[in-house]
Amino acid sequence: MSKEIFDRGLEIRKSVIGAEFVDNAFKNADDFNMPLQELLTEYCWGYVWGRDGLPLKSRSMINLAMLSVMNRPHELKTHIKGALRNGMTREEIREVFMQIAIYAGVPVAVDSFRIAREVFNEIDGKK
Repeated sequence: MSKEIFDRGLEIRKSVIGAEFVDNAFKNADDFNMPLQELLTEYCWGYVWGRDGLPLKSRSMINLAMLSVMNRPHELKTHIKGALRNGMTREEIREVFMQIAIYAGVPVAVDSFRIAREVFNEIDGKK
């Protein structure tokens, strides 16, 4: 493991999905899943998210589309929050989901809109 890439990944991961979320992931990791936390932090967040080729906002847009299509609601919810931290507006998130309605199907978009509304309500303090 590269300490430099891991540290860069940890910084990016915390800035995108929140320090509390990341700290809890490591705190709750055990011998079984700690290697996954390390892999995610170094390779996903340090090596890929840490590349200069795309801004974090663009990477968030790509993730929202992919996670929607892959039907990963838990990860989608996390990455909607991250997309907002990376400067995406709610309108831009809406447009990503409109795009996936055409290319991935309306049911995918319906679920993505529902999950986004849950996130927005949580952020806005609504139930």
